[in-house]
Amino acid sequence: MDDPDPTISNPSLYRTIFENDRVRVLEYTDKPGDRTTPHRHPDSVMYTLSKFNRRLAAEGKQVDVELETGSVRWLYAQEHSGENIGTTETHVIFVELKDVGQATAAPASGHERLGPSAT
Repeated sequence: MDDPDPTISNPSLYRTIFENDRVRVLEYTDKPGDRTTPHRHPDSVMYTLSKFNRRLAAEGKQVDVELETGSVRWLYAQEHSGENIGTTETHVIFVELKDVGQATAAPASGHERLGPSAT
């Protein structure tokens, strides 16, 4: 495998839409018949924006996966390649967790974090 990062190994299919020191959020889109080269994901949460049917392959094994729009799945770290074997486009959001060791410190007493943060 040249580079296991999906945004590098498959840049036409994966794009980073947010990243900070704790997470990276990827958007994945493809069309029927599209394939990915082997790549790696850390522990992640996947949210499907479209119904899809895909074949995933790793270590000489393969599995067919069909998910409905709005499905949310926990994915343990894994390396695989994939193929859209369905008749619809795939549109998915991945929230990849980074190994940061320790959570960001809580705000000082009397100061709450409100609303969205830019980081």
